[in-house]
Amino acid sequence: MTSTPKFAHVVLQTSRFDEMRDWYCTVLDAHVVYEGHGLCFITFDEEHHRVALLGAPVELAPRNPGAAGMHHTAYTFDTLQDLLDRYDRLKDKGIEPKVPIQHGVTTSLYYQDPDGNFVELQIDNFATPEEATEYMHGPEYGNNPVGVSFVPELMREALTMGTPVSEITTHAWALETSPHLPDPMVALTS
Repeated sequence: MTSTPKFAHVVLQTSRFDEMRDWYCTVLDAHVVYEGHGLCFITFDEEHHRVALLGAPVELAPRNPGAAGMHHTAYTFDTLQDLLDRYDRLKDKGIEPKVPIQHGVTTSLYYQDPDGNFVELQIDNFATPEEATEYMHGPEYGNNPVGVSFVPELMREALTMGTPVSEITTHAWALETSPHLPDPMVALTS
């Protein structure tokens, strides 16, 4: 038998070292564990670092959406309330998502860091991985696996008014409350 690895961290090369450090510490409510010699290790949990920055000694070209490479990293919150609380705190600091997406399987907010890398803050919309997988094999996901955009303020309002989370975290709710938003795939690929 072989052991199963668990995800440890992601390393981002940057020429915007200070800006990237501050952005990740703010967005992830994280702290610096070590910084020096062109390296910065950041964590938000029990792991010694989850995000690392490698400072480039030369100016790097910005992220090119047409180039191959990692598209985003994702971080899961326990509840919709937690996700929306983080949204509010970040918005108060001038950090807003490029696109909120109701994937069906998750409710997600996609942000872009100073280098243009996407960071997804999300909640799982199903209690178990089996339920999520079943949804992914169903007709709604089969017809639209990316999902639809939504307005976070309307989601916060619905939650505050007592609308069940199971209703708010659906394609139907997003389409009903925000029917004229653009295709989220455009935002994810530009």
